[in-house]
Amino acid sequence: MAANSHWRLLNQRLGPFLGLIVIFVIGIILNGDTFLNIYNQLNVLGRVSIIALPAVGMTLVILTAGIDLSVGSMVSLASVVCAMLLMERDWTRATSLALPIYFVFIFIAGYYVVRKATRRLDAKKSWSVITGIAGGLIVAVTMVYWTYPQVSTGFGTLSVLIIVPVLGLFLGALNGIIIAKGKIQPFIVTLGMMSSAVGLAKFIAGKGGQIHPIYFQSVGMTAGGKVAPESFDVLSSKISLFGVKLFPVAGLFFLCSVIIIYFVLTRLKFGRYVYAIGGNEETARLSGINVDRVKTIVYAIAGGLSALAGVLYCSAYTQGKADAGITWELDAIAAVVIGGTSLMGGKGTVVGTMVGVLILGYLGNILNLQEVSSEVQDILKGVIIVGAVLLQEGIFARWMRAFLKKIKDEE
Repeated sequence: MAANSHWRLLNQRLGPFLGLIVIFVIGIILNGDTFLNIYNQLNVLGRVSIIALPAVGMTLVILTAGIDLSVGSMVSLASVVCAMLLMERDWTRATSLALPIYFVFIFIAGYYVVRKATRRLDAKKSWSVITGIAGGLIVAVTMVYWTYPQVSTGFGTLSVLIIVPVLGLFLGALNGIIIAKGKIQPFIVTLGMMSSAVGLAKFIAGKGGQIHPIYFQSVGMTAGGKVAPESFDVLSSKISLFGVKLFPVAGLFFLCSVIIIYFVLTRLKFGRYVYAIGGNEETARLSGINVDRVKTIVYAIAGGLSALAGVLYCSAYTQGKADAGITWELDAIAAVVIGGTSLMGGKGTVVGTMVGVLILGYLGNILNLQEVSSEVQDILKGVIIVGAVLLQEGIFARWMRAFLKKIKDEE
């Protein structure tokens, strides 16, 4: 029994890396120099970097034994809001949704930071509440003063990188609150949010969920003289090294998210709480962990990272689209599962998810180079997901032992 547990642990830790090596070797065998070409490798990294962000958030959710089916819809909604903030020069449905949520979030964040700082100074509780409210109002008013003029001039890159992810944080936190306080299955809640977010994206986009293109002055294209800031185009570019464009900027967001979440899971109490809840939620609750708060934060992070992916999608494809993130939730779940995180919760790493994302990216790249149809690619992806779960949970090993035992008995 102990040997079996040891094997499963080893498989969870090393399995994804071995899978990545196997996929890489297959790519070399089938496509040779074309696959190994540095530009092809960077192309793979650039493509997977955007879908990787929802996958990183999904890792936290699944570690708590939850699931989030709304991350793809969050990407869609974020892409539409981002494009409209950049290109429109008046109050629209996008600004009417995003800005109030942003200001409220800023007020709450300022309130908690100032209140906590005041409490550390051994101030009375009533005084800390008053200073917290005052601090929150000051921060919120400052942000209004900075943000409001951009409604008529078009929002800048930094603005959309803050405002749009905050929208995702809010919707993700809403998921978490309903799941935690309502004691409803995550599948049901996030399924509802998936439908609602897509509908909201279509409503904001306008009649028929129209596509909102982004134009840059550098390419000589304008929409009534309205153009996005040139700095926004940088998000889809590559970082130059010795005059050669090598590393995609989107890849930096991917790597930074992995590093930060890895640090949270391995070095902070919050990370231990996440694993504890996934291992046994009731035990975690009895041990004093605020399970509801942890769940809310986890789903909020998943929503925020998905919205950030929507901003990067907007830059990469120069458009906001109400169905931009369709099926992305499946890709995110696939990357997490292939990376060794158990769907039962409590076991897995964000590094494994990073490897899972790369496996899916290289698999798609190899199949594209072999000119395999998208239908066949989807079939193979499904087979790999099921196979990964069977290996993780030791089910395949049990089947093999039972099969070999049956053969031995028949002899």
